[in-house]
Amino acid sequence: MPGLENFLVLGFNEAIQVVLLGFIGGVLSGFIGSGGAFFMTPGMMNLGVPGVIAVGSNITHKFGKALMGSRRHGELGHVDKKLGLFMLITALIGIRVAVWLNATLFHMKGDGHGAESGSAAGDLYISAIFVFVLSIVSISILGDAIRTREKGEGPSTKLAEFFSRIKIPPMILFKTADVKLSFWIIAVVGLFTGYLAGTIGVGGFIGVPAMIYIFGIPTAVAAGTELYLAMFMGAWGAINYAWGGFVDIRLVFLLYCGSLTGIYIGAYGTKVVKERIIRLVTGIIILLCVISRGVNIPVYLNQLGFIDMTGNTDIALNTISKAILFASGISGVIVILYSVFRAYSKRRKVQEVLRSIGA
Repeated sequence: MPGLENFLVLGFNEAIQVVLLGFIGGVLSGFIGSGGAFFMTPGMMNLGVPGVIAVGSNITHKFGKALMGSRRHGELGHVDKKLGLFMLITALIGIRVAVWLNATLFHMKGDGHGAESGSAAGDLYISAIFVFVLSIVSISILGDAIRTREKGEGPSTKLAEFFSRIKIPPMILFKTADVKLSFWIIAVVGLFTGYLAGTIGVGGFIGVPAMIYIFGIPTAVAAGTELYLAMFMGAWGAINYAWGGFVDIRLVFLLYCGSLTGIYIGAYGTKVVKERIIRLVTGIIILLCVISRGVNIPVYLNQLGFIDMTGNTDIALNTISKAILFASGISGVIVILYSVFRAYSKRRKVQEVLRSIGA
């Protein structure tokens, strides 16, 4: 395939934006429990990175970030390693299928404007999957958070109760998550988690909600376990995408510059912020990211010749898409940072009172 330099020239402004993408994605990753790719992958595509390279670079970056996030969650007792490893069995298959499909679409040629690289077909496919899947996820999370406002802090248990009645052997007990599940339910969830991680770099938004709503485990444990799973998925995805030449190491490094700091802030936020607030913030941010990606879909349709845009419409749409994306991410980080510093301030005041009493 052509060298990556044919697709993206990184100037200082672009590099700073990638670092910012990494920081915001890191904070959201530690707080929500996903890899943060729902923000970083479309963000890189807004900068002109073909979707398959954005996914490949992000999933490579995901390995190290997930390692750091999983360690932090592990210290807080939020990781069920046994559950993560069982999900990994089919997740690896899902990733391999996704990488093959993305690579195939990348090399397809379009008849429209600016499709000479063939990347528009892949970008359209990635964006469509992104919008479809995360629309469902965001609406479900928001709906559940609103419904539980008057009923307590826990998420809905209806699905978990239904699936707990499925007793297809082998049944496996997971002590940290405090659930007993059929291996086949875990296998299906793992397969879809891996497929989405390999397709759009977003596995956490199938894995985490599935663990919460289908498996019936606490939000914090779901977040920590998904990051543990993401370590292995990231490594396998990185190998597969790098083998095809779809990893830009410059992007990986710049994402790390921002995310390794942000993820610690986000992970601490799960300890001090109520679960319902976590779900509300998660749902709103995802929904805004979905809108941002949806705005860019006409651009890819134009490149493939399915529609005809006039003037600089494509540039305007990309600018709007980027503005919505960064607005959602920055707003989410502000909410998280406010909650973290507020909790830290309260803890300091309590410690000062206790010290004065002891004195």
